[in-house]
Amino acid sequence: MGKFRRVPVGIVGASGYGGVQLVRLLMDHPEVELVYLGDENSAGKPFTNLYPHLAHAVNLPIEAIEPETIAHRCEVVFLSLPNGLACQIAPKLLEKGCKVLDLSADYRFTDLATYTDWYGIKRNDRTTAATAVYGLPELYRDRIAEAELIGCPGCYPTASLLALLPLLKQGLIVPETAIIDAKSGTSSSGRQAKTDLLLAEADNSLAAYGVGRHRHTPEIEQVCSDLAGHELMIQFTPHLIPMVRGILATVYATLRDPGLVRDDLITIFTAFYRNSPWIKICDSGVYPQTKWASGSNLCYIGLEVDPRTGRVIVMSAIDNLIKGQAGQAIQCLNLMMGWDETLGLPKLGFYP
Repeated sequence: MGKFRRVPVGIVGASGYGGVQLVRLLMDHPEVELVYLGDENSAGKPFTNLYPHLAHAVNLPIEAIEPETIAHRCEVVFLSLPNGLACQIAPKLLEKGCKVLDLSADYRFTDLATYTDWYGIKRNDRTTAATAVYGLPELYRDRIAEAELIGCPGCYPTASLLALLPLLKQGLIVPETAIIDAKSGTSSSGRQAKTDLLLAEADNSLAAYGVGRHRHTPEIEQVCSDLAGHELMIQFTPHLIPMVRGILATVYATLRDPGLVRDDLITIFTAFYRNSPWIKICDSGVYPQTKWASGSNLCYIGLEVDPRTGRVIVMSAIDNLIKGQAGQAIQCLNLMMGWDETLGLPKLGFYP
């Protein structure tokens, strides 16, 4: 017997890197039909004017962003918009019965005062925000399955938190000692033209940015505080590295039990993520590389213990545009719809 129908989905903000990744992945998803692409700046143009390499596969125009029209045609809507715009559209879509997955920061915070402090945007959608679930499946899988609104994590928090979750959940580290040193490819900053992302500026160089006040810091602290049971501050420093895609987060923290060794932690992490199909724990002495995850929804985690300092060192590698953005959103969609968590997502990366 044939299947009855596919679920109609739309993407608001389809012209950016997150949008085009969603298009690529949703076109191959067996349970959905992509019926709407929206973007105010490119409305009226064929999507393939922006991305000619998809001309053989995508035959949709970019349309104006009109919530009533979107809700009439879509059951699920992905919002891939700059911060401060999703919160204007999501309440209208939810009111009309859509499930909404927001890839911006608008619905990642339980306290809107924290959002306003770090993003400088005042909000009047407190009731809607209170219903949002943070979309990290490896931690909040059950909540995501029951949600109508998902605030999908940022790419840096995804890589960093996946390295930290077992340590905090099992009480293995002194939480206040955690330090995150993360490096990302240039696609994490989006498709807009910026001087520091020009090839002549970024190539052959490595630079820290947002030092001491990067916007992903409170997002990381919120989840870490939830796990630790008290408010935490985390030292997080991001760096721009001259490659297109990928994030490597290296996390350092002091162990409570200085007798733990690398193989102990590998056993602990393997058990913690035993039901998480997208997490791959590296063998003893193997450290992950961003290239391994490129093009896939996988997160590779490597572990080491420095007995001299009593610290654990966790290395987490993801594709910032897939597990760190579009792929994770679809992983959440699968959970929301009661589908297999791996459905429609790439299990193997591009290599070399």
